[in-house]
Amino acid sequence: MRPVGGREMLGKVGPAALTLLSLLLLWQEAAAIEVPLDPKIQQDLKQPPTIIKQSVKDYIVDPRDNTIIIECEAKGNPVPTFSWRRNGRMFNTGKDPRVTMRKRSGTLEVGFRSGGRPEDYEGEYQCFATNELGVALSNKILLRVSKAPLWPKEVLAPVLVTEGSPLVLPCNPPPGLPPPLIFWMDSNMTPIHQDRRVSMGLNGDLYFSNVLVQDAQNDYSCNARFQFTYTIQQKNPFTLKVQTTEPYNDTSYNASDPFGGRKVAETPPTFQSPEGSGSSKMVLRDEQLLLECIAAGLPTPSIKWFKRGGDLPAQKVKFENFNKTLKILSVSEEDAGEYVCMADNRLGSIRHSIDVQVKAAPYWLDKPTNLVLAPEENGRLVCRANGNPKPNIQWLMNGVPINKITETPTSANREVLGDTIMFRGVQIGSSAVYQCNASNQHGYLLANAFVSVLDMAPRMLGPKNQLIKVIMNNRTFLNCPFFGSPLPELRWFKNGQGSGLDGGQYRVYVNGTLEIKHARKEDEGIYTCVANNMLGNAENQVQLEVKEPTRIIQAPTHQSVLRGSKASFHCKVVSDPSLPTKVTWTKDGERLDLGWRLKKDEESLTIPSVSENDEGIYTCTVKSEIDQDSASARLTVLEDAFLNPSVFSALPPDRPDPPIDLDLSDPSARSVRLTWIPGNDRRSPVTEFLVQFEENRWEPGRWQDLSSFRGDLNSVILQLAPNVNYQFRVIAINSVGPSQPSQPSPRYKTTAAPPDVIPRDLRGWGSDKDNMEITWEPLRDLEKNGPNLQYNLWWRRKDSGDDWTNVTTSDTKFVVRYTETYVPYEIKIQARNELGSGPESNIVIGYSGEDKPTDSPSELRVSKVGSTRANIHWKPVDLSSVQGEFKEYRLYYWRESSLVPGLMVTTEKKTTGFYTTVPEPSGILKDLVPYSKYKMFMVVANSRFESLPSNNVEFTTAEGVPDAPRFFRINRRSLDSLYLEWDKPLEPNGILIGYQLVYQRVNGSRLGPQQIETFRPNVTDFILRLPDRSARYKFNLSALTQVGTGEVYAEESPHFTNEENFTDATDVAHIDQVDIATQGWFIGLMCAIALIILILLIVCFIKRSRGGKYPSPGFLTGFTKYLVRDKKDLPLDPVDQKDQDGSFDYQNENENSSDEDNKPLQGSQTSLDGNVKESDDSLVDYGEGGDGQFNEDGSFIGQYTVKKDKDETEGNESSEATSPVNAIYSLA
Repeated sequence: MRPVGGREMLGKVGPAALTLLSLLLLWQEAAAIEVPLDPKIQQDLKQPPTIIKQSVKDYIVDPRDNTIIIECEAKGNPVPTFSWRRNGRMFNTGKDPRVTMRKRSGTLEVGFRSGGRPEDYEGEYQCFATNELGVALSNKILLRVSKAPLWPKEVLAPVLVTEGSPLVLPCNPPPGLPPPLIFWMDSNMTPIHQDRRVSMGLNGDLYFSNVLVQDAQNDYSCNARFQFTYTIQQKNPFTLKVQTTEPYNDTSYNASDPFGGRKVAETPPTFQSPEGSGSSKMVLRDEQLLLECIAAGLPTPSIKWFKRGGDLPAQKVKFENFNKTLKILSVSEEDAGEYVCMADNRLGSIRHSIDVQVKAAPYWLDKPTNLVLAPEENGRLVCRANGNPKPNIQWLMNGVPINKITETPTSANREVLGDTIMFRGVQIGSSAVYQCNASNQHGYLLANAFVSVLDMAPRMLGPKNQLIKVIMNNRTFLNCPFFGSPLPELRWFKNGQGSGLDGGQYRVYVNGTLEIKHARKEDEGIYTCVANNMLGNAENQVQLEVKEPTRIIQAPTHQSVLRGSKASFHCKVVSDPSLPTKVTWTKDGERLDLGWRLKKDEESLTIPSVSENDEGIYTCTVKSEIDQDSASARLTVLEDAFLNPSVFSALPPDRPDPPIDLDLSDPSARSVRLTWIPGNDRRSPVTEFLVQFEENRWEPGRWQDLSSFRGDLNSVILQLAPNVNYQFRVIAINSVGPSQPSQPSPRYKTTAAPPDVIPRDLRGWGSDKDNMEITWEPLRDLEKNGPNLQYNLWWRRKDSGDDWTNVTTSDTKFVVRYTETYVPYEIKIQARNELGSGPESNIVIGYSGEDKPTDSPSELRVSKVGSTRANIHWKPVDLSSVQGEFKEYRLYYWRESSLVPGLMVTTEKKTTGFYTTVPEPSGILKDLVPYSKYKMFMVVANSRFESLPSNNVEFTTAEGVPDAPRFFRINRRSLDSLYLEWDKPLEPNGILIGYQLVYQRVNGSRLGPQQIETFRPNVTDFILRLPDRSARYKFNLSALTQVGTGEVYAEESPHFTNEENFTDATDVAHIDQVDIATQGWFIGLMCAIALIILILLIVCFIKRSRGGKYPSPGFLTGFTKYLVRDKKDLPLDPVDQKDQDGSFDYQNENENSSDEDNKPLQGSQTSLDGNVKESDDSLVDYGEGGDGQFNEDGSFIGQYTVKKDKDETEGNESSEATSPVNAIYSLA
């Protein structure tokens, strides 16, 4: 530790602190030694005793047991011996025939089979475990015998009470150990019904808020159940008699009127428990808090709970016993305070305050841990505890208070500094067990921690003179496990030469392992690791040989051959000359029996005459003692038809058939070989195989993609996750698409392994002022790698030099409690399962919880106040008082009022933040409303809390320019004038002195000269005389204050023409007349009508050009006259004459027109009298009947054909609408 800044600090501390500070600056701690679990080391390693099992502090036993067992187990080397103290005196177990001590253990067994009473052995016991290196102590075990005393005999007089009055039936159970469980029952062993009116208190008494006649019975019995003896004792029953002022009728009872219509005086609430208006309660931290309020009254009062100065902690508080009991399961310091219960009914309400004080028995902040040091090393034991009151820390060595130990030569190397013992330059023989006792009036903590001074010459823990063969260019590790005390220095040498290997190609780890990043031929040789310390040295050797990899340089290829022809697979191998290799062939994953048909040589496999049974996947595998390689090819046996090109050319490509015969081989911990036979590719080569998997543990039945492979492969190595029960299927993909999935393979379960994934998103944050929540993302199902997944979590305060504190949990969150407020912690995590631990994460910095800032900004003031902004200044706080992450200085401000008389404003609070750490901070407050009175105050904020507010400041903003008028409307009430009206601005931003209207005449895209009108502030309308009716204007209206012109409200007058009717000038309503010819909807309608007419005319000409019979020019003349009907008010020709019923008279048209005009339309036209005129070339002549006519192109025209039956024609009233002519008339 560097003494940086030491000189400045010395001037600020007292003499006592000066000594401690000097020691800390000069003292340098060595890391404690971690002793390996190697059996040889453990066998030779001497270790002080450690208590590993003991009975609980408050030990209550059952008097009916024949044996009392008081546990005390310890470990150490040499094996510890045990002794006991009882009530502070040595307890000679050998003199008491009933007491025996287990062999190689300190556990006591007290037997009563031959007589004796357990009560004679009540008392305080403490176990001492001793060997030559020290003494370890157990807790003080208070042994007590469970008691179930009988209820005192008593004669209970009948209880007489008036209807509607309150009542308490006392229980007063006998004091038991532990206290009994109380409940009330009647003589039939039926529990007494409890509700808002009748309930049992925490003391066991039965409370009636008001008594009903129905409560009268003679068997109210209080019962006590003692948990150790499993016995129930019953108090003599109470007889309850209820007096009424009027006769009671059982049939008149109902829940809404329990008094059956009788008059019973109502009473306001009064408290039955606790009494009075206030009380107090003390509770210990982490214990259960129970507060009770039971009230009497008629009607039955309801109970509500509050906490002064804050809200009830909703996540911790539970209400029981019909809201009469408030329960907090695990109390913490912030639960202290004043709790108020309120009882009310319609006659009134009362309150009772309970002052809750939270005290705390000692609890650990930093528990001392065992320390193994080498001679001349430094170390320390730390014992930090907290409580309320603050606990006293006492150190003991081997069970004796350290301040009473006679000074020895080794005492000079030890110094007690409050809660810390410092060790400097420890020597052999100073091993001991130290006890830390933290106590206050509410309890104590006792912890043992030994200091073992170990001297051991270096030892090699691995096998001697290993020969390691590795493949060239592979990453290689040479292990050299070692141990010694002091911790030896390890160095590696190659071929006994050089100055040590580290750096470049080599890397030496702290555990002694040498890494060679890429093994090469020149790396071969004998590597020696040498461990040295002050007591000696040890060495070990490893011989490294680097070999060429075994490879298949000519792999077998896929073949499709005719049945009966020859197939050959080649497999050419190269390998290191010093490594013998063996080549084997398999078919579909099974070893190939060569027999007489197959021929094999060093580089090939030949099948002379192929049959259907030879089809499959052939795999060549070459193995050496340290590596292997393999390659596969598919053999497809073809029929003659497959070689006929006409068969393939006649069919289009299709999706391939699914692969078949999936097989698994070459199993290993995290991989397996999957082989399949491809299906027919359906005239499009397979380009890809997709392998999917399904596992039956986490998501059974769900297939997931695993890997994709080239289309020329049919045997692949699948990389798998440990501890998963897989099955696989394969999908073939060609240019058309994917095949159906294959049938699943057999299941393959990989072996479990330690996790190899680091939990993600590790973070630490405080949810309370004295804790830190550490959270992380759990491993996914396929990342667990084995059963019983847990997480090893470490944390320590940053830059403190403390040892890591760790915990193992299966949750995804852990709360570190009793931390200081907002301090940084280093955090790391590691996943583990039953097979071992995974890699550790990088260190992440987290923070404990935040608290309310203790200081507030002060001397808040303003300067340079304008109309919309002001400069603010304040005195900052010390950032250490923020008690959290400094977020900002937060300014709260609100508009108190407007200086404009009569203007109402909203006083909504607004905030703005300033992040600054300068000594004299300032900021600019913007977006203020002019001519207003403002108030503001400032707080300092961290991520969760704000400080108390600073001083309040009032200020007023200057007058500004006004907002735009609220509205501005232009109306026209006559042909020669415009009526303009407006309203005052929403925010005048000062005293209005008038309005200004600027307007210009608009002529196309040109503007005329500006004209200005000004008005008084009380004028909100204006009439503008127009020089002509078509005049249009552009208007700009604004309000005025002394500061200037405000925001402009711009409008443009519409183009008013074709106006015929106006309302009276005195009428409030007005009509804006516009030219209909300029309206978009009218133009669109006219265009649509013209388009429809054009389409109909085109259809008529097309039909005529095909030779059809269509109306003559006489018909078009009539049609033209009809079209101009709306334009000229002239009488219609006969073609447009209507009958009285509104239909057109086509018969009159026929009588007055020429022969050409008398020809009906193609398909015939029915007149009003039902006569049918058919043209000479009517299509009826060509059809096979009157129904279902077809034209030349085969389309159905039956809907235009008129039946010859006159009656049927008359019945079809809608037949005219199907004629093209009638369609035109209907349109018109």
